[in-house]
Amino acid sequence: MALRMSTLFLRTLREDPADAELPGHRLLVRAGYVRRAAPGVYTWLPLGLKVLEKVKGIVREEMEAIGDQELAFPSLLPREPYEATNRWEEYGDNLFRLTDRKGADMLLGPTHEEMFTLAVKDLYTSYKDLPVSLFQMLPKYRDEARPRAGVLRGREFVMKDAYSFDVDEAGLQRSYEKHRGAYVRVFDRLGFDYVAVHADSGAMGGSASEEFLAVMDSGEDTFVRDASGYAANVEAVRMPVVPVPSDEAARTELWGHLPAAHVEPTPDTPTIETLVDAANASHPRTDGRAWTAADTLKNVVVMLVHPDGTREPLAIGLPGDREVDAKRLEAQVSPAEVEPFEAADFEQYPALAKGYIGPGVLGEERATGIRYLLDPLVTPGSAWVTGADEHGKHVFDLVHGRDFTADGTIHAATIREGDPSPTGEGTLTLARGVEMGHIFQLGTKYAEALGLKVLDENGKLVTVQMGSYGIGVTRAVGVVAETHHDEIGLVWPRALSPVDVHVVATGKDAAVLEKAEELTAALEAQGVSVLLDDRPKVSPGVKFKDAELIGVPTILVVGKGLADGEVELKDRASGTARAVPVDDAVEAVVAEVRS
Repeated sequence: MALRMSTLFLRTLREDPADAELPGHRLLVRAGYVRRAAPGVYTWLPLGLKVLEKVKGIVREEMEAIGDQELAFPSLLPREPYEATNRWEEYGDNLFRLTDRKGADMLLGPTHEEMFTLAVKDLYTSYKDLPVSLFQMLPKYRDEARPRAGVLRGREFVMKDAYSFDVDEAGLQRSYEKHRGAYVRVFDRLGFDYVAVHADSGAMGGSASEEFLAVMDSGEDTFVRDASGYAANVEAVRMPVVPVPSDEAARTELWGHLPAAHVEPTPDTPTIETLVDAANASHPRTDGRAWTAADTLKNVVVMLVHPDGTREPLAIGLPGDREVDAKRLEAQVSPAEVEPFEAADFEQYPALAKGYIGPGVLGEERATGIRYLLDPLVTPGSAWVTGADEHGKHVFDLVHGRDFTADGTIHAATIREGDPSPTGEGTLTLARGVEMGHIFQLGTKYAEALGLKVLDENGKLVTVQMGSYGIGVTRAVGVVAETHHDEIGLVWPRALSPVDVHVVATGKDAAVLEKAEELTAALEAQGVSVLLDDRPKVSPGVKFKDAELIGVPTILVVGKGLADGEVELKDRASGTARAVPVDDAVEAVVAEVRS
């Protein structure tokens, strides 16, 4: 049955919605695909739901093609399984928690690892039952602090999550590769530019993981790549770590000849900029080169808040010309959350001279007992200007490995365009994207926590190996909208368009609408889905604007040309139009739709 603009539950808007930040978001609202119900929560209107179902169909086809079986868990879940895996606390404020009338704690499912694990545990007991892979496509719920960009980052969203269950690691690797191949096919069919990158597993746990990012300048995620094909989310970039020689004699031989560290007065220099200016003015380098921020060692103190509420200070040493990358840091300290080190915190640690913190008081065995980690950019043997742990003073020529060490390493500094690649293959380039899919080799994390074991072929109980594979289904609609539009409206790829052809009847002549109805019926008989603009009192200009805004790839205009036995066939993507004999119109449309 054709959709009719005269009765379709749709109102297009001429003005951009006030809360829409990105072009695709604005157009999805203006064209009548979605409407905001609450911050981060959207209603899918009839046209939007058709696009969403197209995405679901592609995902479902590819999952079933590799043997995955679909099921559906509830969204309202009990606390106990999530407590068993520690995620009741680890999820922090992102988890929607509620209590039922009997006082039982419940949650709205953010992901369903626990439920899948328990389902397999309930039904399967032997290696003969495995491998098995299961998936679902249901709404998920996360209380995002900053929901943005419409359906790209919401608090309620549809995700396809799949899980594989294998007897051993070799089986997990096979399942992982099988799902990775399916993901490549899904994203190829969705029709946007994407890249698979190494990723951090974060709160999901497990070993290897990869993200599939839609390449988009307005994306939230930054990723890197090099000439060798290496690509990684910045959170997962691990620069080479050069160890400090453990033998004191070796350290002396390597760096003993370097100038001795010396403390100099540097009044009123609490920032890197003021320090560099003062160093150049009062303590010039002996080699004639000017001091720069890259010569300084910045020691940043943050507060980690663990899921149980415990607060732990952490100090991070990095070159002064770099900032701490919040995402890189958060990925490595998860599930703890990172908060600024406030004035009240400094009062508890009086040995910390704010603005003049150096390595001298940092470290678990030193004055403050604060754990001190260095970014790998602070290499052994490198000399620095850094705080002398006394207001108005800095120490010069302080050598890492000779004069100070740390408690460990943390990859926290911002990554820059042109940085050496971790692979040794040239330099890194940076780009931005939106996470569309994430695949994990979970291993035994959830199976161990929930007791999922089976008897192997020798009759021995073994813990099942799991993989996890997620795709943002609603997010895919947002990404396609952001990457398939022009200044006048959406331009859907044919595979995702709500209908195959938009038939526009223009003018007041009854013969025009009659012919449009006739062509619509003939197209439907050929299996072509149609949106018919049959509104009787709407001007041709408004109808054309709506057709361009809605973005169906093929537009068939029945209007004044009908008097000459012609209709107009428009290609929405190219903007080109051609006259077609009305008797050939159905054949021409079918050819375009099926090309």
